[in-house]
Amino acid sequence: MTKEQQDVQNEETQQTEPEVVAEGELETSAEQAEQAEQAENEKDQLIETLQSQLAAAERTVEEQKDSVIRAKAEVENVRRRATLDVEKAHKFALEKFSSELLPVADNLERALQAADSDNEQLKPLIEGIELTLKSFESTIAKFGMEIVSPEKGDALNPELHQAMSMIPDPEVEPNKIINCLQKGYTLNGRLLRPAMVMVAAGGGVDTKA
Repeated sequence: MTKEQQDVQNEETQQTEPEVVAEGELETSAEQAEQAEQAENEKDQLIETLQSQLAAAERTVEEQKDSVIRAKAEVENVRRRATLDVEKAHKFALEKFSSELLPVADNLERALQAADSDNEQLKPLIEGIELTLKSFESTIAKFGMEIVSPEKGDALNPELHQAMSMIPDPEVEPNKIINCLQKGYTLNGRLLRPAMVMVAAGGGVDTKA
């Protein structure tokens, strides 16, 4: 090979080498771009998965919060009902016993009504009955019992009074009480026995006069 031929070959080699290097760089850049795109896609998928898990966790927390609130409300309701039941048991445990005591008060009152207050010999006995009745009423009041004893002219209250008869009375307005035949009693606001009363019928006093 002559020197001229060798120089030509060297020039051709120098011209092709840069082209090989350029193609290698392009392949490397393409691979890096593909890897970067793949990494971005994986990051997006990871973010989407984490957001979905976070949303599910938040829903679970809200459901559990509602369950806790409902459970707490139910516990409070049970506790309140239990407290009311205990209070009622305490208040009305003596209801039956108290009802059995009412005839005692009735008999003492009948004895006073039947006694001859003008008889000097009976006065000590009458005073003793009166003191006994007062002591009885004072004792039962300590346990929440109250006497229902309407006066003449009071309005009829069906929740506390039982009308035994209705008669005209010119001194009393219609549907007003004329007389209390038997006292009633309540225990802690609960009716044990209604008061038995006589009520004025129509034809009473003229309220316009």
